[in-house]
Amino acid sequence: MSATIRQGETRGAGAPARPLDAQDVRDAYRRWAGVYDSVFGFVSRPGRMRAVAALNALPAERLLEVGVGTGLALPHYVAGKRVTGIDLSPEMLAVAERRVREGVAATVEGLHEMDAEAMAFPDASFDAAVAMFVASVVPNPRRMMAEMRRVVRPGGTILLVNHFLAPHMGLRRGVERAVAPFSRALGWHPDFAMETVLSPGQLTAATLQPCPPLGIFTLVTLPRDAV
Repeated sequence: MSATIRQGETRGAGAPARPLDAQDVRDAYRRWAGVYDSVFGFVSRPGRMRAVAALNALPAERLLEVGVGTGLALPHYVAGKRVTGIDLSPEMLAVAERRVREGVAATVEGLHEMDAEAMAFPDASFDAAVAMFVASVVPNPRRMMAEMRRVVRPGGTILLVNHFLAPHMGLRRGVERAVAPFSRALGWHPDFAMETVLSPGQLTAATLQPCPPLGIFTLVTLPRDAV
C-alpha cells in the first residue's frame, strides 16, 4: 500500500488531506496493541455490538471480519457462525489469537495477517463481511470496499462501523479538522467523510444507523450488489 494516490485513482469527495500508508498503520497499532482494549474498547463497544447483532440476525454463516484487531467482537458471534478475521498488525492479531484460545461461541476458522486492499481469498468466499473502525485506517478505502465486494457472494451483505466526518459545520466538525494533522500518530483519520469509502450508488442503497456515544459512530449496512 502507498500513501500516494496511484495513477488513475482519485481520493474522492471528502477524502482526508493526510493519507496513511501501511507502515503508518503498522507503527500505530504496534503502539496501541497492548492497551487498545482498555483505551478504545469501551467507547467502541456500542458500535461493535450493533454490528455483531446485525450479523447474528442474518442467515449468513461464513463471515469475514476485516480489521479484526484484538478480536473484541469474536466472543459475541452466535454459535453456528464461521468467522475469519484479517488484520495488518501482527501485534493486534497476537492478542486476538489469545482471545480465541480462551474460547468463543462462534467457530473461528482463521486469523490472518493480510492487507484489506489485496485479500488472498477467492471470489465469493463469504456470505457477509464487516469492517469495524477500519475504513478510516486503510490508505485507499474504495479499494478495500472493492475487495470486500469481491470476496462476498452475490446477494450477500457488507457492513461498516466507523466514525465519519460530521456532515455540518459545528463544534464536532471543528474538532475533527483540528485533530486531523495527528492522523499518523493516531492510526486513523478524524476527518473521514462517508463519501470517501462509499460510491453514490452505495450511499443510496445503504442503511445508516447512528451508534452511541452521541452518534459519533455509524453502522452502515449495504447489499453486496449495490454499486
